[in-house]
Amino acid sequence: MINSKNMTIKDARKLLDSRQITAIELVQFYLKNIEDKNKELNVYLEVYDDCLTQAKEAQKIIDEGKAQSLTGIPLGLKDNILIKGRKVSGASKILESYTATYTATATQKLIDQGAVILGRTNMDEFAMGSSTENSAFGVTKNPHDPERVAGGSSGGSAASVASDMALGALGSDTGGSIREPASFCGVVGLKPTYGAVSRYGLMAMGSSLDVIGPITKTVTDSEIIFNTIKGKD
Repeated sequence: MINSKNMTIKDARKLLDSRQITAIELVQFYLKNIEDKNKELNVYLEVYDDCLTQAKEAQKIIDEGKAQSLTGIPLGLKDNILIKGRKVSGASKILESYTATYTATATQKLIDQGAVILGRTNMDEFAMGSSTENSAFGVTKNPHDPERVAGGSSGGSAASVASDMALGALGSDTGGSIREPASFCGVVGLKPTYGAVSRYGLMAMGSSLDVIGPITKTVTDSEIIFNTIKGKD
């Protein structure tokens, strides 16, 4: 039985490794939450159509006894972090049809572990905002009170975790864009030290300040993601 209200990445890892649940069941659970909640909250701009295929590949890794900390874990990705062959818009209609030609280093490290990337989360357009009201694709609402904002610019990523539409998510922070929405949504956001995580594949807002970092339910979970994405190219 999956209890998403209290589920953490650490908890999910134990359940997956002990075969109490499969990666496929876990991802199906979060996809159902997205189906039920996303229309109201506007967290995801796109949910990838190959999530279950990703989950099946992750389950193979688990069955072979080669699972790492994020194998099979469903994660959201801010819409300014690239994956080759997938759309990325920075929440702007200027780039509405743009397809990335390369993958961000931080994202690739997640993929290499077998994490399941669920889709693109909403944000302030080109990360210029602090409420996710400035997205060209509509406002992301706060899961705790839809009359209030989720914060920004990584509001979709923070709301995805707070609303149980992902176990964790990547955001980007230039002047508070991970920390502030995490605070608004009652979750944990970590802005790593500049240079600790590669910026390669992140749409620049202020390149001398931009940092990719995790948003999760607990400090332990943020550490798990940070330990995966940190390091040089």
